[in-house]
Amino acid sequence: MITITIEADGLPARSVHIDRLPCRIGRHRQCGVQLHSWRVARVHAELHRMERGLRLVDGGSIGGTWVNGERIVELAPLSDADEIVIAGYRLRVSGTPELDARASELPVRAGSVTPTHPAEGQGFPARGGLAAPEDGAAHGDDIAAHKPARGKASPADAGSDLAAAADRAAVADSTASVPHTRAVEVEWRRLMHRRLLQTVDLRRKDLRQLSSEQLRTETRELLGELIAAEQQFPAGLDLHQLLDDVLDEAIGLGPLERLLADPEVSEIMVNRPDEIYVEREGRLERSAAAFSSEDAVRAVIDRIVSPIGRRIDESSPMVDARLADGSRVNAIIPPLAIRGSTVTIRRFNRQLLAPSDLQRLGSASAEMLEFLRLCVMHRRNVVISGGTGSGKTTLLNVLSNLIPAGERIVTIEDAAELRLAHPHLVSLEARPSNAEGRGAVSIRDLVRNALRMRPDRIVVGECRGGEALDMLQAMNTGHDGSLTTIHANSPRDVVARLETMVLMAGMDLPVAAIRDQIASAVHLIVQQARAADGRRRIVEIAEVTGMEGSRVLMQPVFRWERGSFQRSEVMPQFFETLRASGHAPAWGGAGSAGCGGEGEASSARGLMS
Repeated sequence: MITITIEADGLPARSVHIDRLPCRIGRHRQCGVQLHSWRVARVHAELHRMERGLRLVDGGSIGGTWVNGERIVELAPLSDADEIVIAGYRLRVSGTPELDARASELPVRAGSVTPTHPAEGQGFPARGGLAAPEDGAAHGDDIAAHKPARGKASPADAGSDLAAAADRAAVADSTASVPHTRAVEVEWRRLMHRRLLQTVDLRRKDLRQLSSEQLRTETRELLGELIAAEQQFPAGLDLHQLLDDVLDEAIGLGPLERLLADPEVSEIMVNRPDEIYVEREGRLERSAAAFSSEDAVRAVIDRIVSPIGRRIDESSPMVDARLADGSRVNAIIPPLAIRGSTVTIRRFNRQLLAPSDLQRLGSASAEMLEFLRLCVMHRRNVVISGGTGSGKTTLLNVLSNLIPAGERIVTIEDAAELRLAHPHLVSLEARPSNAEGRGAVSIRDLVRNALRMRPDRIVVGECRGGEALDMLQAMNTGHDGSLTTIHANSPRDVVARLETMVLMAGMDLPVAAIRDQIASAVHLIVQQARAADGRRRIVEIAEVTGMEGSRVLMQPVFRWERGSFQRSEVMPQFFETLRASGHAPAWGGAGSAGCGGEGEASSARGLMS
């Protein structure tokens, strides 16, 4: 048990007895030591148990934590004579002999793991630029010897993974569910990362001047030296894996690197530092990967958003971004994300899919794909609708690549995701506002500008707001053959969603006029869905046929029914237009357009012009 004595001007002195560590100090009611002042952060500092006493860690607040007149980031070991000052409060920590006597008996807590001595004879063989320790040589003292010196913290400490305990307070038990062996690995990864930052600072290395390959080589060599000089590693710890993990966390995307290299992973979801889920074959499963701290997650987010000119901070805590391979990234940080920074990465197939791939995967039949090819070739305006993760962007990619090579395409996206193998392509990307709230360029601005760029086709990644009005106007003013996606549950819901988004543009248009615009602009609605088993498929293709009174009329062309793709017996209206222009595609009666068999092949041949 330890006792914390708290004094403040104008207030009587009081004592708080703590029998469990770590102990949080701050304004939040769940803190072990509550300080009632607006200048105190929710979690201002933390006390941790270590092998030889206590360690005080500042929470990264504006006012800071001061010990004996100097601001600290981390101080260890803390003595009874040290005076801690937090926003006018003066604290002194006094322990009892029971603390040291029971230290080894207390349960080891994630984030405060006490390293154990290695088994006799354990060594670290040289590999990949790592120096092997000399036999029998003493390469270091105990862990306490490697803690930062008492007093004012260095810049390296300020940027270390333990410098912002306030962020970790939101995920105080961030690795509590991880097995003890995994918690030891995470703690050692955190410790070696801190030492790496200190070493870079002490050697005055400017890593920003190095190329990516040079940076990785230099960092690997420094880590090799640090690991080789450490004698306190617990038995069974894979040092080569530790080096790779620290290297990825220091200059890469941390544990996400291995997940991104796995071709079976289609989505990665970081819920908090120790909780990462992945999607494989449409099913979610928890990954064994984990970040070492909240700071490590924030560093990875910064590495993702900075190269593309995006930013994320407390004033702008949400961001949409992309990786170099085109994968979509969404990140949200505290205070909006209560449990810790959240990252969602939706990966896209690095290989461009063709219509035959969709048929092979069971997403559509050959007859449906041939019908869609004719629609794209003959400049039908197509809206692809569906829910999140239903495959809208993948289908948009496939259809966009069916556009004839002689046409000029302008793509407009919030975050560039489309991958078109087209010779005449202009890709535009929206831009958020800067720190001053200026400079934002919306998708609507880009759609209006695209009309001045002489486009043959306009492809909008997704309509979410007022840009729907400009898109409908473009479709109605000579830019036939445009494509876009929209979130909707059915083709009928697409009409309602478009009406709502047009009204979001701020134009006081009557609903009848909006519906008339929709009926004349949109020719085809393709509904995507993801089944319970994770399969994504086209469940309906509907043709917009016009207006009847105030109702937009549409008729189904294909549907997924009773476990197979069914074709309507009613011929699409635009086939009559094709016949008038010299093309005469055939259209048989109603029947199945299943995923295989001679019947499907003959039906597909009947659609050929």
